[in-house]
Amino acid sequence: MNDTPNNSDPADASPSEAHLDDARLSDGKPCLFVFEDGEVHRGRHFGHDGESVGEVVFNTAMSGYQEVLTDPSYKGQVVVMTYPLIGNTGINPEDEESDGCYLSGFVIRELSPVVSNQRATRDLNSYLTERQIIGIEGVDTRSIVRKVREGGAMRAILSSVDTDVDSLLAKVRAWPGLHGFDVVQEVTCDKPYPWTQGLDGPFLPRVDEAADVGGDKRPRLAVMDFGIKRNMLRGLHAAGYDVQVFPASTTAEAILEHAPDCLFLSNGPGDPEPLGYAISTIRTLVNGGLPTFGICLGHQLTALALGGRTMKMKFGHHGTNQPVIDLTTERTEITSQNHSYVVDGESLDLGAVEITHENLNDRSVEGLRHRDLPLFTVQYHPEAAPGPRDAFYLFRRFREMVNQHAGV
Repeated sequence: MNDTPNNSDPADASPSEAHLDDARLSDGKPCLFVFEDGEVHRGRHFGHDGESVGEVVFNTAMSGYQEVLTDPSYKGQVVVMTYPLIGNTGINPEDEESDGCYLSGFVIRELSPVVSNQRATRDLNSYLTERQIIGIEGVDTRSIVRKVREGGAMRAILSSVDTDVDSLLAKVRAWPGLHGFDVVQEVTCDKPYPWTQGLDGPFLPRVDEAADVGGDKRPRLAVMDFGIKRNMLRGLHAAGYDVQVFPASTTAEAILEHAPDCLFLSNGPGDPEPLGYAISTIRTLVNGGLPTFGICLGHQLTALALGGRTMKMKFGHHGTNQPVIDLTTERTEITSQNHSYVVDGESLDLGAVEITHENLNDRSVEGLRHRDLPLFTVQYHPEAAPGPRDAFYLFRRFREMVNQHAGV
C-alpha cells in the first residue's frame, strides 16, 4: 500500500499530471464500514467527510469507475470495486454518464497516489469530495465481495464522523433499504427535452452501421428516462433516431402527443414493481403497436406490463464481463450489466412472449421479444461505456424493426 505523496517536481510531470496536486490522496482519517449483521471493516477515508448508508453491491469491471460513479442505476447503493487499484486514470468530463453521482458510498482496496491519463482534468479524491460521496480505502475488498456473494446484498453504513460501532449499527438497521420503494423519481429528468449529441471516437463506426438501414429519414424516438446514461442517448442518436427524452412519470397520452415512431425504455435503479405509473404507460404504448426496445429496468418493467413478475437477486450482476447467449442465433456475448432484480421466466406467458437471451452463469432471463407485437428487450447494456461491444447489433435490430413496422 502506497499512501505517501508524490513529491517530484511538477515541472518534471507530464501535462496530464502537472495540474494534479496532493488533493488526490486520502487524508488518512479513520473510516468505518459497518454491515447490518455487525461485521466491521476499518480503513482510511477519502472523498466526502461524512456518513452514508446503502445496499452493498460489488462491481467486477477493471476500468470505468467514473462511469460507475455517475450511473443513476447505482442510486442508494454502496459500490465495492473488485479491481484493487482505483483512481489511476483520474476524472475527465467526457466519461460522465449523468450530471451527478448517485451511489451512497465507494469502497476500494487502494486509492492510486498518481493520476496518469491524457484526458484527466482532476483526481478522484477531490471529485468525490465535491460530489459529496464518501469513500473508504485500505479494506479487504476480496473479503467483502465473498461476504456479499455468499450472504447476498445487505445494508451497510460508511462513516468518517462517527466511530461508535453500536451507534452506526443502530443507524444502518433503521434504514428501510431499497426493496419496495420507487427510487426512479430521484434520478429521472424533470421535463421533456431533445437529445442531439452523437458518438465520436472508436464507437462511431460500429453504431453507425445501424443508421444505414433506413436511409436519410430519422424516426422519432420517445425515450422514457428511468435513469438513463448519456452514452445510451448518444448511441441512439448516432444510430439515426430523432431523440426526445421524457420523465418516467409521463403518461402514454402525453408521449403520443409527440407522434413518436418508436419507444425506448431506459435503465434505472431499484425495484421495478413500485413503478405502477410506468408499467401502465408501457402497457398502453406496446399494446398500441408502438415499436419498443427496452434495456435493464426497461426490460423488467416491460415484463411486468406483459403480466410477468420480477425477483430480487441474491447479489445481482454488476460489471462488464457477464456472458449471455442469444438463443435466436446461438451466439455468446460478453456484456456490461448493472441490476439487482431479474425477470422471473416462469411467470411469463410463453405463448405470447419468447425468451431470447439467457445468462450463462445462472441461466437468468436476459432478453425477451413479443411474438406478435414489435417489441424486444434485454437485461444488459448495449452502449458499452466502458465494456465490450458485443451487443452493438441491438441498435441495428431495433432500427430494422422500426423500419419494418413503418413499411420502409
